[in-house]
Amino acid sequence: MRSIVHDTTVVTPAGREVRTLARHSLVFEDGRVTALAPAAELQDRVARGEFDTVIPGAACITTAGLVNTHHHLYQSLTRCLRDVQDERLFGWLLKLYERWRHLDYRAVNLAAKVSIAELLLHGATTTSDHFYMLPPHTDVRMEAVLDAAAALGIRLHLCRGSMSLGQSGGGLPPDDCVERDADILADCVRVLDAYHDPRPYALRRIDLAPCSPFAVSRELLRDTRQLARERGVLLHTHVAETREEEAFCVEKFGRRPVQFLAELDWLGADVYLAHCVYANDEEIGLLARTRTGVSLCPMSNMRLGSGLSPIGRMLAAGVRAGLGVDGSSSNDGGNVLAEARQALLVARATTACENSGAPLLPVAEAFKLATSGGAACLNRPELGHLNVGAAADFAMFRRDDVALAGAAAQDPLAALVLCDPPRAERVFVAGREVVRDGRVVALDETALGAEFNDLVAARFR
Repeated sequence: MRSIVHDTTVVTPAGREVRTLARHSLVFEDGRVTALAPAAELQDRVARGEFDTVIPGAACITTAGLVNTHHHLYQSLTRCLRDVQDERLFGWLLKLYERWRHLDYRAVNLAAKVSIAELLLHGATTTSDHFYMLPPHTDVRMEAVLDAAAALGIRLHLCRGSMSLGQSGGGLPPDDCVERDADILADCVRVLDAYHDPRPYALRRIDLAPCSPFAVSRELLRDTRQLARERGVLLHTHVAETREEEAFCVEKFGRRPVQFLAELDWLGADVYLAHCVYANDEEIGLLARTRTGVSLCPMSNMRLGSGLSPIGRMLAAGVRAGLGVDGSSSNDGGNVLAEARQALLVARATTACENSGAPLLPVAEAFKLATSGGAACLNRPELGHLNVGAAADFAMFRRDDVALAGAAAQDPLAALVLCDPPRAERVFVAGREVVRDGRVVALDETALGAEFNDLVAARFR
């Protein structure tokens, strides 16, 4: 079926630039963009009825679908939990593990739907989910997230996470929350065999993702790396998020976190790392040279008092970088454009604090972090832009929404990054409409919200 978004303002990365194209039309068919051209050039074809669907676009800014490179979808179960509102990462984890040890399939599935819905409603069309909390005594399985993503229509990189060091082994989580190395690897193979789709434009891929270097054994890090490279899939983990983690790794391994991963051959173009707040200049250079991706999570880092990511220095060094909203228990939301704005503010404030004299991070670079940068982290060249051949993943924001009014007339790109981003009017993934009139098509949001509130109140407070 051939469709067209006609006579709209398109904002899309194009190579190193971000282009703002007024009075343009976007043609898509079979889940791919087949034309992006001035509306006047396509008007006759529209008039002749050549398109099965004509979507009026004049009232909207149409953007490339946003790419979220780090999330924990299940954590909407404990967002705004009173006991951890003022905790730093390690204390936050210790208290939350006591709640998360009671997860079950239904809770994870509902939480994933809540988190995915929030992403879609704010224009994200692809998300990575780092799911490492699979207590062996429960019925929690990766399928709880896969089913939610399929039902709502988001493009998913599901990270089969792992924790194998409980408190008796020197780790943070209770022993009943961790799995044995052999069981983890066996389930990684099972999930890869059943669900990984390596083809371009795939809606579902599986990545392998130990929770962190201090949450699993050295042997599991090695074996996971080997399995991932045998199967040609991505590796993901948290690293260098806090000073406490840095001290822990130096004491336990004699290495800083990034150095420890390098020693284990855990850097490269098939790896993307969450956070890297405490990567020094030498390590930033190493990440750039090895083409290792970094998922920047500035809002979560500030929420937990972890620190300020060296965003400007990473981009200046040529690090492949995207954005992650991180879990809803450390962000309390899932808005990738809001994360882009926060990244811009952190980069600019850090430049001032370092007194480096470096230029302020441009608005366009912040937008690229949310789109083509995130796609690069996930090794998905077909995502994060709307050039011919791209996946037909896009979001439409109304120009006359009061959140953008005035700004949209000045500069549509800046309006998306600098203003408080509203809900998207319409969102498409692989050419399929997943948000219409600001509501998730496949979901009764009110009913889900009520059911989820009841679950949280009964079991996770």
